[in-house]
Amino acid sequence: MSKIQEIARAVETGKSKIIEGLVQEALAEGIEAQKILNEGMIDAMAVVGEKFQRAEVFVPEMLIAARTMKRGVEMLKPKLGAGETTKLGKCIIGTVHGDLHDIGKNLVALMLESAGFEVIDLGVDVSSENFLNTLKANPDTRLVALSALLTTTMPAMKDTATALKNSGLGSFKLIVGGAPISEQFAQEVGADGYSADAAGAAALAKKLTA
Repeated sequence: MSKIQEIARAVETGKSKIIEGLVQEALAEGIEAQKILNEGMIDAMAVVGEKFQRAEVFVPEMLIAARTMKRGVEMLKPKLGAGETTKLGKCIIGTVHGDLHDIGKNLVALMLESAGFEVIDLGVDVSSENFLNTLKANPDTRLVALSALLTTTMPAMKDTATALKNSGLGSFKLIVGGAPISEQFAQEVGADGYSADAAGAAALAKKLTA
């Protein structure tokens, strides 16, 4: 098994304790940091995402894999050129006003980061104004992601989506998700896309910003 394959295997299986050592060994062998990132980590997270969609792994395994990759990326950053780990651009993400749930949002954020986005995570209970102000401060944002878990906060998501789409700020794509959200609701609020899970959100984000 090559060092790249070992790194990919460690990410897929969430071996966070050994990932840093493996990355150091790969660099010592002269393997390019970009190759380690793309073939050892990003490709591995894509495999994890596919397994999640087939119900072969679940949320805990995905979180562990994403966190393992994050530790590996930290080891690579000094060797990578500016922006190499965030080549797909900025993404603003948050759970809408009135909703304090963040597990799904956190998982999507990790998956987007793993896919190559620079993620600006606003946390939970985020007002429309906060989203708009962050967008103003980051006019080069390519993606905005809204999350909601409670049915009672769907109106807040609709208000935020409307405010963002009517803001005239930048040329970003808007995606939405969460337990009560559907494809139909996404279309009603003017979103550019909807995903039922984190892996699908990452794939959708890459497709929309390609």
